[in-house]
Amino acid sequence: MTVAVLPGRMRALVEPLLPDWIQARWWDSPEELVALAPEAEIGWFDLHYKPPVLASVASAKGLRWLNTAYAGVNWLPLADLERRGVALTCGRGLTATAVAEFAVLTMLAVAKAYPAVVRAQDRREFLDEAPGTRELAGSRALILGQGAIGQAIDRSLRGFGVATETVRRSSGLGWKDRLGAFDWIVLALPGTAETRGLIGAAELAAMKPEAVLVNFARADIVDEPALIAALRERRIAAAVLDVTDPEPLPPDNPLWSLDNAHLTMHLSGIPTPASLRRAAERFARNCEHFRNGEPLEAQVDLRLGY
Repeated sequence: MTVAVLPGRMRALVEPLLPDWIQARWWDSPEELVALAPEAEIGWFDLHYKPPVLASVASAKGLRWLNTAYAGVNWLPLADLERRGVALTCGRGLTATAVAEFAVLTMLAVAKAYPAVVRAQDRREFLDEAPGTRELAGSRALILGQGAIGQAIDRSLRGFGVATETVRRSSGLGWKDRLGAFDWIVLALPGTAETRGLIGAAELAAMKPEAVLVNFARADIVDEPALIAALRERRIAAAVLDVTDPEPLPPDNPLWSLDNAHLTMHLSGIPTPASLRRAAERFARNCEHFRNGEPLEAQVDLRLGY
């Protein structure tokens, strides 16, 4: 038997799919996770609050495979996992549809100035004209990152008649010279040392005044002080930020008060019933791959960080 320490919140979905060679230990609190972790050969330790997770990874000396439903894994001790020979699988693609829909939702909201419509309704004010007149159709979007989320956003935007150009990790830096050609700059990159600070003061200055920066990737890809300055001085039209640093964003952060900053509070990747089913089904398939010594779905390259 192989001991798997698994989240109780996933039990109803996962347990019926488990093979008979797995002996499941279910945890329902951080304290239970920490107590059970030393038994784990297979671990699924996800918590929003990370210290108990990191403590559990450290204490699980017999761990051979760690699974997470998070797409980003830069918060985990990747070098230590590699040294210990632990395979890591992530949530790559599980919420790609939901994130893409959220991205298009927010871009349409900016184009149509939809927050102004909602506020007018709150005031019971019947508007005589639309507050926003931009159209997605015919606009141009640069999408940085072509993982599952970047590809899903690309497909969605093309459906709205947006001319998209995509950049992969291996595509080099030629896109920086053409930033001024795009109406939308969409970030869907993994969080790595290579992507940290990728959009800074120089890149923001290269964007045209009508440009909108859309970040559904990682907060540290963007230089936040430089972005705040660009928004405050209207050097770019707006920014959509699903991710911020820190989270939750403190009430005194300037982003809250800028009318051209649209904050979606990391809601796009919150698991949906459909994505939870996909997570359970992928975990079950990976159990068989693990048993047979086969490559795992959504396995992380521990050196690259994604």
